Formats: sequence, structure tokens, C-alpha cells
Amino acid sequence: MAGVVIVGAGHGGAQAAISLRQQSYAGSITMIGREDHLPYDRPSLSKDYLSGEKPFERILLRPGSFWADKAIDLILSRSVVAVDAQAQRVTLDDGSTLDYESLIWTAGGDPRRLSCPGADLDGAHVIRGRADVDQLMTELEGGAQRVVIVGGGYVGLEAAAVLVKRGCQVTLLEALPRVLARVAGEPLSRFYEAEHRAHGVDLRLEAAISHIDGRDGHVTGVALVNGETIACDAVIVGIGILPSIVPLEAAGATCGNGVLVDEHCRTSLPNIYAIGDCAAHANAFADGAVIRLESVQNANDMASTVARHLCGTPAPYRATPWFWSNQYDLKLQTVGLSGGHDQALVRGNIPERSFSIVYLRDAQVIALDCVNAVKDYVAGRKLVEARAVIAAEALTDVTVPLKELLPQG
Repeated sequence: MAGVVIVGAGHGGAQAAISLRQQSYAGSITMIGREDHLPYDRPSLSKDYLSGEKPFERILLRPGSFWADKAIDLILSRSVVAVDAQAQRVTLDDGSTLDYESLIWTAGGDPRRLSCPGADLDGAHVIRGRADVDQLMTELEGGAQRVVIVGGGYVGLEAAAVLVKRGCQVTLLEALPRVLARVAGEPLSRFYEAEHRAHGVDLRLEAAISHIDGRDGHVTGVALVNGETIACDAVIVGIGILPSIVPLEAAGATCGNGVLVDEHCRTSLPNIYAIGDCAAHANAFADGAVIRLESVQNANDMASTVARHLCGTPAPYRATPWFWSNQYDLKLQTVGLSGGHDQALVRGNIPERSFSIVYLRDAQVIALDCVNAVKDYVAGRKLVEARAVIAAEALTDVTVPLKELLPQG
């Protein structure tokens, strides 16, 4: 009998399956994954796994026996290429089909690639799956030392920190005037730029790429539009993802920058849900704007939302966004969404490398970036959830713990 089919074996897919069993769902659950690996912690790829600090087995979300014990079937090394919403059936890339009662689409996204000449040369890498990192590590162990990273987002910065620690000569190119420009305020951007430069990263802003040079099919350098060529043995491209939604769009789902879902993560197609990186939803922490959130938190909380809906205890998605990033000895914890802020207040002393950026919009606390400041993060979460209105002088006074500023009652 057809049950729940989950397309995608990342955090969202794994959590959807787990949540269904936790909520006593008794039907069949089948999870389809493109890779030939059990579900694993993807953020660790650019951190502990790339650094060699953790073997792959230690970043598995659950051991292999778990899935069998929970009667969750895994179909690995397969992709869904077509969805028939009327027949409630999916077609896989090997031509096989699978019927479903409910379909949960959590296929994530594919890395954006450079469109310039030479972008397809050997030695040009992305960091999205285990195979990507394994290939990069093989080249590093084979003698590659000069690495150019394209993109100053979290993946690029985390990779830079790991590679410098491995002894590589790292150049990081960001096309915009600052790193993290899309997700953080200028004080945080400037702090991380200074940190990476202090650790030996050649970090360049407003750096536009002309093409990638190669010899015998392998990269040898990155040419900039200003005429300079940066010699390298490998290139890592970290410039975002494109949501993997083509089969859903072809089936008639309402799509844009992702597949549109409602507060219960339902798509416009009957009995089809979408969660995680590919799901575009109206988010209360973005003033109702339709956005995609590329985070483990979002994937897991959306998975729980779908499980509750399928098990007859529906509750709308209202999760507080949070993120983290580890670079060098710096632990960044972010809560809320800072987009559209009209003030960015620095709480603490940035040179001491323990501080927070508090973001306000219309005098309300909407987000915090906390660097080595766990107490600020914990209390700041409650400030964000309360949409607290607090005087700037109080927020920046480090002698007063943020928890003392929480609204009473």
C-alpha cells in the first residue's frame, strides 16, 4: 500500500521520516536520495569533515541500523525525474515508478556554477555533497596548495578557515564590496574580513572574474577582469544554490524562487508538501515576505510541521530562524533575520573577539549576530521572538545582561 514518499535524504528528509515515526505514523515511509550515502550532517562538510577532524561515519545523522529499526526504506543513488500529481506517482531516473499517498519534496538545491570560460575544468569544485569534498581532499593530499575560493558567504569563509589551517595558500574573491553582504550587517562583515586576513587569507573584495585558465584540462589560475591572473591548483565556488524543483514545476506546482508552500508546507498540488532549502514560504520573521531559508533549523522544523499535519495534529510553521558558523576559534550564532534593518548596534568590544550585533527595525529587535557570546544569543532569541522595543543605550550596555532586558509578563 502506498504511504509517504520523501524525495531527498538530507536533514529535511531524514527529520521528516523520524518525526513521522515519533508521531506514531504507521504507514510505509520511503526516502529517496541522490547520493549513495546514509543521511549525514551537511554543514560539517565545510568544517569538521574537510578539516579531517571527523571521519564520515561521525557525521551520519543516524547509524544504518536506525532506519531499518524504524521501518524506513531508503532508495539511494536515485533521483526523481517526474511527478504525476493526478496518479500520485513519481518516476525515478532508472525508469522505475513509486506510488504515494503523500509526497514530501525536500530535494534541496544544486550549487550555482560560474558561467565564465573554464568553469568546467578539472580542479574547479563546489561543496555540496560528500563526493565534492572527497574529490577536493584527494587533490589537496596530492599536492594542491594554492586554492582560490569564489564567494564570501559562510561556505566560502568556512572553507578558507579550514584550508589555511591545513597550510594552503588561500585567496578568497568576493564580487560585492563586503563578505556576508546578503546576510549580515557591515560591522560583522568587516570583522570577519579582518580575521581572515590576519590568518593569512588573501581576501579581495569587488573582485570580478573574467575566466579560469587551465592546462591539460585542469585549472591553473583565475583571471580577473582587471587583467590580473591568480595562479592556483584548485578553485572552490561557493555562490549559492538553485532550488531543485524542476519535476514539481513541470507537474504544475506554483513556483518562483523555490516551490511555494503554505503555513503547513503544502504545495499547490494535492498531497504534496515541500520543505527545506527549496521551499518558498511567507516567514513571520521577515514581515511576511516569501523567502527561502537555507538552514538545518528550517529543514528540521518544516519537517516536523509536515509530520504533524499528516498525523492529524496540525500546527503552522512559526519557527524562529537561527544559524551558526564556526571559523577559526570563533563561534558565530545568529537568531532572527536581519534583512531590512535600520540600525545595527555593536554590543561589546569587537577587538576582544566576543561581541554581538543587535539589529533593529522600527525600534524592534529583529535579529542578533553573536560572536563568542553565548549568553547574548540565548537571551537575544527571546528578545527577537518578543519583537522587543528597547533603548539602544540599554542594548549596548554590556554591564547589563540582555536577559534583564526581557519584557516582563
